[in-house]
Amino acid sequence: MIEQLIIEGLAIGACYGLFGVAVAIIYKTSEVVNFAQGEMGMIATFVAFHVLTVYSVPFWLAFIITMIFAMLLGMFIETCFLRPAKTPSVLGLIIITLGAEMLLMGLAGWKWGAEQKDFPFFLSVQKSVEVFPGLVLNEWSIGVFILSGVLMLLLFFFFRFSKLGIAMRATQQNVNAAKIMGIKVENVFSITWAMSSAIGAVAAMFFAARSVLDPNFMMEPFMRAFAAAVLGGLTSIPGVVVGGLIMGIIENFFGYAWPEWKPIVAFIVIIIVITVRPSGLFAKHYIKKV
Repeated sequence: MIEQLIIEGLAIGACYGLFGVAVAIIYKTSEVVNFAQGEMGMIATFVAFHVLTVYSVPFWLAFIITMIFAMLLGMFIETCFLRPAKTPSVLGLIIITLGAEMLLMGLAGWKWGAEQKDFPFFLSVQKSVEVFPGLVLNEWSIGVFILSGVLMLLLFFFFRFSKLGIAMRATQQNVNAAKIMGIKVENVFSITWAMSSAIGAVAAMFFAARSVLDPNFMMEPFMRAFAAAVLGGLTSIPGVVVGGLIMGIIENFFGYAWPEWKPIVAFIVIIIVITVRPSGLFAKHYIKKV
């Protein structure tokens, strides 16, 4: 029983970590917490649902179309909403992302309605595989474990060895110095938002396959993924993933022992981490001098 609770917690925690990475990528580059991240993933999932059900295309083609849409959406929000703001404060940028969140939620409700829908995912939550004696995993869990592992390796090599990844790290450390070095900071921001939106869309499709699809379905996963990112450290992508795994285990045990406490676990984690260790478990704490 305990082993099964742990493995199920790790599975949903890997999905929290995956979505938390989408939040952390933007924060690492621009120190902006994107509160529209959940709704960006939500509306991208609705696009996948629309393409799959209306045009009956294969899932892989719908996935490619959705990724293109998600990247364009991320670039659009950064270019049209955030970039025009003149010398905005952090609070001002957060308010802009909250406005984008409301806009996307209203758009989804207008286009697809508020009723709940089943998302036709290629991995089943019902079909299970016994990986060890007495330990069962469904296809969804196996898929999210593989996807999270592959994505972490790709992001590691991307930020460590690619020119664009190094430019993103330089922009995060000092925007003015990056400009002096010839880095086109505006392009870096746009690409960062495109990457974040695509990763968030993948995670949102996994969440939709596990529950239902409606304009509000990403609100709770976003809060739990954000709690995982805060726990691991918003500036540490490996820390965010580990934070997601820890968050998944904590939530699963609370859901088993005290089901009434499960909805507020994320808020408790955020409060404790911000109070005790604001930088998270794996990120370095620093003081910005002005």
